[in-house]
Amino acid sequence: MKLAYWMYAGPAHIGTLRVASSFRNVHAIMHAPLGDDYFNVMRSTSERERDFTPVTASVVDRHVLARGSQEKVVNNISRKDEEQKPDLIVLTPTCTSSILQEDLQNFVDRASLSSESDVIPADVNYYRVNELQAADRTLEQITRFYLDRSRKQNILDRSVTNKPSANIIGIFTLGFHNQHDCRELKRLPGELGIAVNQVIPEGGSLKYLKDLSRAWFNTVPYREVGLMTATFSEEEYGMPYISTTPMGISNTADFIAQIGKLVNVWTSAISEKKFNYELYVDNQTKFVSQAAWFSKSIDCQNLAGKEAAIFGDATHAASITKILVKEMGIRVSCSGTYCKHDAEWFNEQVQGLCNEVLITEDHTEVGDTIARIEPSAIFGTQMERHIGKRIDIPCGVISSPVHIQNFPLGYRPFLGHEGTNQIADLIYNSFNLGMEDHPLDVFGGHDTKEISAKSLSTNRKNINWTPEAESEPKKIPGFVRGKIKKNTESSAIQNNISEITIDVTFVAKEKLSP
Repeated sequence: MKLAYWMYAGPAHIGTLRVASSFRNVHAIMHAPLGDDYFNVMRSTSERERDFTPVTASVVDRHVLARGSQEKVVNNISRKDEEQKPDLIVLTPTCTSSILQEDLQNFVDRASLSSESDVIPADVNYYRVNELQAADRTLEQITRFYLDRSRKQNILDRSVTNKPSANIIGIFTLGFHNQHDCRELKRLPGELGIAVNQVIPEGGSLKYLKDLSRAWFNTVPYREVGLMTATFSEEEYGMPYISTTPMGISNTADFIAQIGKLVNVWTSAISEKKFNYELYVDNQTKFVSQAAWFSKSIDCQNLAGKEAAIFGDATHAASITKILVKEMGIRVSCSGTYCKHDAEWFNEQVQGLCNEVLITEDHTEVGDTIARIEPSAIFGTQMERHIGKRIDIPCGVISSPVHIQNFPLGYRPFLGHEGTNQIADLIYNSFNLGMEDHPLDVFGGHDTKEISAKSLSTNRKNINWTPEAESEPKKIPGFVRGKIKKNTESSAIQNNISEITIDVTFVAKEKLSP
């Protein structure tokens, strides 16, 4: 637990609440003090859903601390059981309330005696895992709970569906473009003749979890949430899974190829029919995805020589790195992720595709790295967007955490062939091509744009500019001013000059000239 100005992944209880509120007719009781109960506001404002967020805070106050929490928590569970009649109530503490070290399992056992709903405590270590890890664990816990119970009651149907089918695991509330990606993931298998058996947790019903194992295979589009459930299903029920993210032309083709391989394994045992999806992939790449021809167009070739910095969750950062380098011919100076628990996989994915790899949860380290390498564009989270604004580098948002503008009402998937079009647009429009500023701003005239080339590092030495020297860069086109000023300051530091005069700018210009 730490006090931070910014966190890429939130505390563990947020992950638990995201999974619980994604299922239909599941209610979460959050055992927490005031201040930890911001999830309801965050979800309702971002997701723009009509229904209320199914989360209730059982507030820890001074009265609770004086006589214990059991009575209040049990009463809240019983009340929600009577009012909402959910299929499941999930009890979760927060990092703060976990300090009390109360026996939540005992609370659950007490409440279960008088509740018609199932009641379970979230089995998460709130001190050791973050939001994404907790979400992954909670989804696996709920799935395991209902599948194991169905097996004990002999109502678990292990027969596979007559036609090829798949489960989509890991789509949930507050995910980056998850709702749009889900539509694309449903459409893509449908065109291949594969039915979608279930989608969990988003919109999933606990009553039908017993049929989860009837699918021929599972798909996990995002590594952050769903892998534990898919691994459990494979170990316990022999269900294979695909963890390749269909983002970009190459990865989407690989995803479809893996589907064909799994389907043909099943069909070879049932019939002699074989599925071949190569023609489908070829047609989609030529006529649905515009990214393939666009990458060969003069517009995209104008990006040759440009450099980018990428940072986000492991899934999106690795996928965007591959798209930029392999599909669009753009150099990646730095690729990084805040998913430190998945650092080994991330390093394997981006190895040889970028100059350096950054694995950190510290946004100041990310900011200093970007300021140092001075990329032409940034692709990252909302924090990298803020960093880009400070140092005048354009940024395309490709990963959570994000603001409201990345919960669009329109259809903007990142997965599948339609997703390739969205990503190509984002990448192209994010780059500052040098001439999109108004000519008066670029070449002088009504120029009010401040020149800012400050490093984000607190360790950088401050250098003063004389008024005469400060007016000199204004004669230079706006899109290169920041770089010229930074190079001048670097030259002054190397020569132990504390104040930049007009003569210093001329000397620096001569040194930097080829």
